[in-house]
Amino acid sequence: MAAPAELSPIALALGRVPTGLFLVTSGSAAQPTGFVGSFVMQVGIQPPVIAVAVGKERAHLAAIRSSGRFGVSVIDKASESVMGRFFRKYEPGQSPFDGLALAHGAQGTPVISGALAWMECKLTGEHATGDHVVVFGEVVDAQLCRSGDPSVHLRKNGLGY
Repeated sequence: MAAPAELSPIALALGRVPTGLFLVTSGSAAQPTGFVGSFVMQVGIQPPVIAVAVGKERAHLAAIRSSGRFGVSVIDKASESVMGRFFRKYEPGQSPFDGLALAHGAQGTPVISGALAWMECKLTGEHATGDHVVVFGEVVDAQLCRSGDPSVHLRKNGLGY
């Protein structure tokens, strides 16, 4: 990442846009897949709809398309340590889900049981834009697991992770 003095005004300004921290999941109980997502937002009320931006080249996008559903687990201070599992490389046959307590939505989507809250979404559409595809999902099941506030993240550079 470039030093802050070298960043463009656009990168610096975008870096001040706060984002939540989420684990976006898909697949099945036998083969869950997931990634740390920060480009997540509610975009509809009736019905409730969530939008998630997924990198065009990520295998997770194919899993969401294949299953027709995805989960969004809301991370808080108590569950932040779970994210580290999703940043590491794993040997074949191993997964960030190994030993991780999961719950499942009404349609079987794996979600993180230790999260602040989770939502299971039925894929309703997508829109390709830049280097991401924004998937839209109607929230069909959800659980507030405990009271508290979600974790929020600010990036120094809005043009990179």
